[in-house]
Amino acid sequence: MGNTTNSLADKSRLRQMIDSYGVPRMIITGFLLLMFVLVPFAGVDFATQISNVINRFSWNAIMVLAMVPMVHSGCGLNFGLPLGIISGLLGATLSIELGFTGPMSFVMAIAIATPFALLLGGGYGWLLNKIKGGEMMVATYVGFSSVSFMCMMWLLLPYKKPEMVWGFSGSGLRTTISLEGFYDRVLADILSIDLNRFGINLVIPTGSLIFFAILAFLMWAFLHTKTGTAMTAVGSNPSFAKAAGVSIDKMRLISVVLSTWLGAVGILVYEQGFGFIQIYTAPLKMAFPAVAAILIGGATTSRAKISHVVIGTFLFQGVLTLGMPVANALVPQSTISETLRILISNGIILYALTKSGGANRG
Repeated sequence: MGNTTNSLADKSRLRQMIDSYGVPRMIITGFLLLMFVLVPFAGVDFATQISNVINRFSWNAIMVLAMVPMVHSGCGLNFGLPLGIISGLLGATLSIELGFTGPMSFVMAIAIATPFALLLGGGYGWLLNKIKGGEMMVATYVGFSSVSFMCMMWLLLPYKKPEMVWGFSGSGLRTTISLEGFYDRVLADILSIDLNRFGINLVIPTGSLIFFAILAFLMWAFLHTKTGTAMTAVGSNPSFAKAAGVSIDKMRLISVVLSTWLGAVGILVYEQGFGFIQIYTAPLKMAFPAVAAILIGGATTSRAKISHVVIGTFLFQGVLTLGMPVANALVPQSTISETLRILISNGIILYALTKSGGANRG
């Protein structure tokens, strides 16, 4: 009888551990560990792949961090992240157009992107306040439609800088713009740790990681302020927040603007690590991976923490970074790596939405 009771208790504790860690996170963690094991057998340099994982984490973490404010305020997952990304792209291209170079071009890109993020985020937040209950659906529409609109504007806006415009016409921005001479690796090279001198192909972008850590700390600190606490109250119990005198619409608006601004800064950090500005339809490829990453980290449509950002970004980028070369090595001339990326990102989002009943707050 005692053995049966202990066995049931052990099973209960195991189930609680699984529920606490989350089935998707457990599957992704197991898959990532499998990739680490398969890397040497696939003929892929292990140190290079670790370097790639760390670098991709530093590029993408801030865009995943941009999910946190809107989740806290009850607006759900920010599928409208392309609005923030567009703000960042406007800041980046205008910084170059105005003649700024080197680190100053990065500083000015953030400075120029900020008013765009405030304006677009304000309009986006106003719209979400008008249609409470369908935020994520509307956010997805806003993201797609804004990118479509900017595809026309990138061709029509009067940019003249030779480094950015199409050479044969002298007007309209190129699809990809090199950041060499501007803010290429402006953060990544700060205090970077390069082990190539020791024969190990590993470079750690210390500056980018520190920049993310600072923003993550500021986000954590903000959520513990009076405004941040009110924002969380609006997301978790809007009736109580309203009874306590908190302006629900104001808190939601602040969260959307903050999320949009983080998206703008996030794309600039991504660009300085990647080395290029990508425009036109490129912003469409950013929102879904960011949403998937924070969900993998353990967040839900109603709860998100900084730890979810860190864990989720590492797991998601780790699987993508290691999975692609391993899959291509084991199954040459296949599209299995791209299929894997789509299955992971969209599958995790679908799982999270079904768990929350498709609502904005689970």
